[in-house]
Amino acid sequence: MKLTENMLQKVEGQKEKIGQLLLKHTSLSEDQLNEALQIQRESGLLIGEILLKKNYIHPHDIVKVICHQIDIPYIQEIDVDAIDVEIIQNIPINYAKNHELIPIIETQKNVTVIMTDPFNFDAINDLREIFKKDINVIVSSPLKVNDAINRVYERANKNMVQSLEDNFEDNLDLDGPIDILDAGADEAPVIRFVNSIIFRAVKERATDIHIEPYEKESVYRFRINRVMTEILRQPLKTHSAVASRIKVMAKLDIAEKRLPQDGRIPIKIAGKDIDIRLSTVPVGNGERIVMRVLEKNNNILRLENLGFHGQVLADLDDLSSRKHGVVYVSGPTGHGKTTTLFAMLDRINTPDRMIITVEDPVEYEIQGISQIQVNHKIDLSFAKALRAILRQNPDVIMVGETRDQETAEMALQASLTGHFVLSTIHTNDASSVPNRLIDMDVQPFMIASSLAGVLAQRLIRTLCKECKKPKKVTKYDLEVLGIDALPKGAELFESQGCPKCDYKGYDGVTVVCELLMINDEIRTLIINKADAGKVKKAAQRYGMKTLRHDAIEKVLMGITSVDEMVRAINVEENEEE
Repeated sequence: MKLTENMLQKVEGQKEKIGQLLLKHTSLSEDQLNEALQIQRESGLLIGEILLKKNYIHPHDIVKVICHQIDIPYIQEIDVDAIDVEIIQNIPINYAKNHELIPIIETQKNVTVIMTDPFNFDAINDLREIFKKDINVIVSSPLKVNDAINRVYERANKNMVQSLEDNFEDNLDLDGPIDILDAGADEAPVIRFVNSIIFRAVKERATDIHIEPYEKESVYRFRINRVMTEILRQPLKTHSAVASRIKVMAKLDIAEKRLPQDGRIPIKIAGKDIDIRLSTVPVGNGERIVMRVLEKNNNILRLENLGFHGQVLADLDDLSSRKHGVVYVSGPTGHGKTTTLFAMLDRINTPDRMIITVEDPVEYEIQGISQIQVNHKIDLSFAKALRAILRQNPDVIMVGETRDQETAEMALQASLTGHFVLSTIHTNDASSVPNRLIDMDVQPFMIASSLAGVLAQRLIRTLCKECKKPKKVTKYDLEVLGIDALPKGAELFESQGCPKCDYKGYDGVTVVCELLMINDEIRTLIINKADAGKVKKAAQRYGMKTLRHDAIEKVLMGITSVDEMVRAINVEENEEE
């Protein structure tokens, strides 16, 4: 919401109260207020304008104070569960988001609406026309209103999906190829069923949808928080129609069932832009389908919020500020490598730096960064895009993935000519990255000269804060953690399950990582083609904590459990040793 001169004048209307109102209803301190009053006496500017320019208050804090002055209700929290989804049926989600409003209560005479701008009379008049009733306004913050919009509209979609699933006819004869482009009444249940699966995956925050045909049935599984979960089974005779529908959505050849195919499905659900990456492969009983669900948004998490802390966070800040060099982030698919890269880019995305990325796909659309989408159909590969980028003379380059020798060499050469390069690569740990590049036939001296750091990371599930419970320490726990006794003040927790976490015991994920900082000793090892074990031991002598050590810290901090550490980290560590 844009603040006008008139609104600031409203705040100034009661000068004897404005200071106390701001102190009472915002995070403003008395020292900040006194400083602003001194500036006001010297400049004659409005006190609200001064506080905004000094970043002592948020623009919405002014609205909060205005509401208290003119007796408009202001609420801190919105009870989303109490909002009946029927009330939003005639209001498009885009309209609700553009005007930052959501109706919450409808009576015979009036409708109560929560808004961020109580002076948006155009929207109020629109609502009066839609409902044919008087409109009562309540004000809340943009964050709370937008969250309520997303959750209520998502719940409305969930209700629709449930009705679609109820209408899906299991006994339809769907064997054989079906052209969904010519969909008639008989095919409609298939279309609705596929939509319901995608809606459900987005609702449950699944990263992958797996559809696997077996001898008598098709199994549908989601990957949620890195763990595969079966959601339903359907008769095998439905599989061909479902596969055809999904392939049509991705504009693939539905007649070709003998060869693997890859495609992309862009959709929108409850106002969210969703990009689905589709892969099909032929197996014994049909086509196995995997859909990777990517929610496209502009919300970049900070490194601290991703789970980085301590010395690793400080070293990442140091790497981000460098003018040249290459930094790789390694780890399996779906473990947050791109999210980490963009969190690093967000730290250095300033007007004095030119940043260009080449990605497949573009997952985050960021203001101030030029982003290139790889397109294999027109032969626009990472290497070709990177070659074109270098002619643009950027300060920072981000390459979505280093897959081959050409891309690797161009990235390393770019760093030697004064560019800072970020990229991802697939290895089990940080110490294996130099050898992986050497396996691509990149010269060791080029790697040693250009490489600045390597971050290896995994995502592990975090315990639900609502239901996690203290765990009695066993001998097995101490053996897994590699300690004789718990440190003073530390406590182990285990999963339990509650409605908030859908009785899984875990709610969300966090990063465990190891950061290999390149120094002279490690450069010498790289030039001599030393194996990953020697590189790792050298790095540990200089203070590098391994993935396992970082996971142990998070167990002792109560963030995750011993069982989750064993599942996600400990097995891999034992295999490497």
